[in-house]
Order: sequence, then C-alpha cells, then structure tokens
Amino acid sequence: MAMDVVDYYLHGDDMQLVEIELDPGEAAIGEAGSMMYMEDGIRMDTVFGDGSASSGASGVFGKLLGAGKRLITGESLFTTVYTNQGQGKKKVAFAAPYAGKIIPFDLSKHGGTMICQKDAFLCAAKGVSLGIAFQRKLGAGFFGGEGFIMQKLEGDGLAFVHSGGTVLERQLAPGEVLRVDTGCVVAYTPSVDFDIQFVGGIKTALFGGEGLFFATLRGPGTVWMQSLPFARLASRIFAAAPVSQGGGGRGGEQGGLLGSLFQGDGR
Repeated sequence: MAMDVVDYYLHGDDMQLVEIELDPGEAAIGEAGSMMYMEDGIRMDTVFGDGSASSGASGVFGKLLGAGKRLITGESLFTTVYTNQGQGKKKVAFAAPYAGKIIPFDLSKHGGTMICQKDAFLCAAKGVSLGIAFQRKLGAGFFGGEGFIMQKLEGDGLAFVHSGGTVLERQLAPGEVLRVDTGCVVAYTPSVDFDIQFVGGIKTALFGGEGLFFATLRGPGTVWMQSLPFARLASRIFAAAPVSQGGGGRGGEQGGLLGSLFQGDGR
C-alpha cells in the first residue's frame, strides 16, 4: 500500500506533542487515546487492525491478522484513522502519554523496518504497518525487560515513537557491543543483534540494584535509548506512596486522599 507523505511539527520539550499536517485525501493513524486535537474537515474513523491493509487486497483475513498482531503486543484491537476530507491543508495533533521525547522515524531511511518496545508507538502516516517482532533467542524472551515480543514498524513513511525522559541515539559499528538496562531500550534497527546477558556475580545481581540482566546490543546498526522507562518511574512513585489507611499525621491524610482519588470517592 502506498504511504501518505505528511509534514509534521514537534512542540514542547519534556511533554511533547506532534502536529501532523495532512493534504486533502491524506490520512494518519494514531494509537487509542493519543489524539489531542484535530481541525475541522478531518474525519475520524475507528478501524479493525492497524489500518494499513486495503480491504480489497487483504479482506477479512488481513484485518484479523493485523488486529491479532496488535493484541499480542498489548495494543488495542482497533486503530483510529484521521483523514483530511476538507479543502486545503488540515492538522491533527497527538500528545505523549507521559514526560519524555517523541522520536520521528522516516522508515525509508532505515531499510523500511524498525523494532521498538511495546507501547512505544504513538502515530504514523497511513500505510505504516504495525506488526510483531519475536525475540529469536530464549534468553532475550524470558529475561528481557521488554519481554519476548516487541513491536515492528514496517513501510516507507513516517512513524512516531514515544520514549521516557531523555532519548539518546547511538550508532554501533560492526561488532561493537553495548550493554543497556533492559527497560532503557526504545528502538533499534533490524541489523542490531539483541540478546540478554546475566550481570555477573551473585552479590552484584542481588545488591547492585540494576536487576539481574542486561540487554546486549551488537552492531552494526542504530540504537535509541531512554533515560526514564515508565516502569522505573511507576515503581518509584509506588514505593514513595503512603500506605497508611487514614491514620494520624500528614502521611495518613495523603494516603486517604490518594485512595479516594483512585477509588473515585467524591466525598
């Protein structure tokens, strides 16, 4: 399927959004819940799967396959397609779900394929296919922080991926090895060999605070890393949250307030 060629603008620093400008007839796809605003003249449709397969070519089976791939990677069965049906250029904007950076990938400059962590996809030009990438090695599958399955973006258009904190791009020479915390890997090109390695001694593994395993990335290729994985941020917030159930002192008050917010207590 031909890709829609779109223009885009990134706004913000730590809480970014991306504006996609669509010519008449062009379309973009977005992850559920990521849309911030759209201008008059853009029609929003929810489709089964990732919206990349044309119904005439693939039919029901193609749609089921696309939806199944998204379900396996933890995404919704449905994708929202935003089509410019008005006159002139129109804009639709997508916002990052938490503090971090939005990374634009021109897939045509990366061999048409990009491997990224689950839940990283934000939006793309219509025609980009969202698939799955199985880790070939059992060690990476069972012990990798991102699990056995990652997302695979395919096509020759623009795709936008979200990362937590600050993003670092690293070019790896042939044979060059980089060891990374498993949760800090955002994306990498298919030429990079991905594996999981035990950190070393038992004392380091148990008391080092960095987990039991590293992601080992071997070049050639390009790797994108994030400084603040959402899982790490969530664990720190959870650890710091008061556990008192309304006891005396300020901690009890905070715990009661936090509990009421999550339980929907409107009193």
